[in-house]
Amino acid sequence: MVPRKKFKVLIIDDHPIFCLGMSELINKESDLMVCGAIESMRKACAAITELTPDLVIIDISLKDGNGLDLVQEIKKEHEGLPTLVLSMYDESLYAERALLAGAYGYIMKQEAIPKVVEAIRHVLKGEIYASNSVKEKVFKRLMNPHSANSKSPLDILTNRELEVLRLIGQGYSTKEIADRLHLSIKTIGTYRENLKEKLELKHFTGLVKFAVHWSDKILL
Repeated sequence: MVPRKKFKVLIIDDHPIFCLGMSELINKESDLMVCGAIESMRKACAAITELTPDLVIIDISLKDGNGLDLVQEIKKEHEGLPTLVLSMYDESLYAERALLAGAYGYIMKQEAIPKVVEAIRHVLKGEIYASNSVKEKVFKRLMNPHSANSKSPLDILTNRELEVLRLIGQGYSTKEIADRLHLSIKTIGTYRENLKEKLELKHFTGLVKFAVHWSDKILL
């Protein structure tokens, strides 16, 4: 009897306990196996080349970068390799961004275990996995990309601006944000100014208040 093929899954997440639990979950499936768990964006592409996974699971928040940037990089450098974003962040804000970046699916870490396996199987078949509300939102955005109708002011921000806003809301200083994102203090200052302009805020204190106010949306 010919052994059933096992699809190889690479996990990119900087939470070791989560990686361990997810690996145990996936390895219980007869046709799935985890071929590696990588904690940083920097090591991701080299690991993909070495391990040749069939699917890459990516968290949005990584120690050395943004998972959505990695989704875009994989789409460019490893054409045809599907990615599934599995994150703690609010689906209503991040799922659309993930799909538009090139991910095949988005699922929150709080979902039940069967849902995670279901998402993996959908993506492996080349299908898009997301809630119906997210699919509808993405479809409307693609049909009318210049629409000014947004459910929240966060929709007008780029992924990087949203990341900077998130860190401001968490109380990080400009230098700490620069160090965390591997950018210069001047560049973070530019992002701060862009945020104030887009959000129509006059002062940095107003930006901090805004970031804290929206923290329950940016982070769960």
